[in-house]
Amino acid sequence: MSEEKKRFIYSLVFPAFFLFLLWAIKFFEMAMEISFVEAGVYPRRLSGLKGILFSPLIHGDWKHLVDNSMPVVLLSLALFYFYRDIAYKIWGLIYLIGGILLWSIGRQAYHIGASGLIYGLAAFLFLSGVIRRVRSLMAISLLVVFWYGGMVWGLLPFDFEVSFEAHLTGAISGIMLAVVYRDQGPEPESTLLDDEEEEPENDEEKKSDDQEPGDSLCC
Repeated sequence: MSEEKKRFIYSLVFPAFFLFLLWAIKFFEMAMEISFVEAGVYPRRLSGLKGILFSPLIHGDWKHLVDNSMPVVLLSLALFYFYRDIAYKIWGLIYLIGGILLWSIGRQAYHIGASGLIYGLAAFLFLSGVIRRVRSLMAISLLVVFWYGGMVWGLLPFDFEVSFEAHLTGAISGIMLAVVYRDQGPEPESTLLDDEEEEPENDEEKKSDDQEPGDSLCC
């Protein structure tokens, strides 16, 4: 098995486990005909602190869960593939910091769902890709923008039945961590612009070496 394949499989293990956990919780909730909504974050209430740990695991209905499943897996996979050494740390900090910020500033209601985590991962990958100037990360960043471009509107209070505060606090946590860990992750690569700047110098040196006395240059 090639190293790249091993790396991909390793990167998929945790996201797949987390997705399984989300679905198992929802199946259990439906089978037992109970609701875990009250385990969500309830801002500025002591009983709502437990939601920092449990809120991302709980979804209101099947559509809510389905909508969050693909983004959380793809973004987590990208994190674990490109940031293998610090992936667990980044993922866990986004999870906790986003929840703490949500508990601090959110509206007085139960906030549930993994969308805050999704926004945090997307913000981290996007900004880190720009800061570190790594081509592969820039590609991931562009994919995040194009595939989930509508996520930007989720940061604004257009639909008051949606926790835009969770989206916002998740994004803030991702941005903070991208800045704090800007020196960790994949090794920076030269960008296309850098390569283009180097090529003329090499061509000029080659021309100088090949030029013989008396040769004429057309301009």
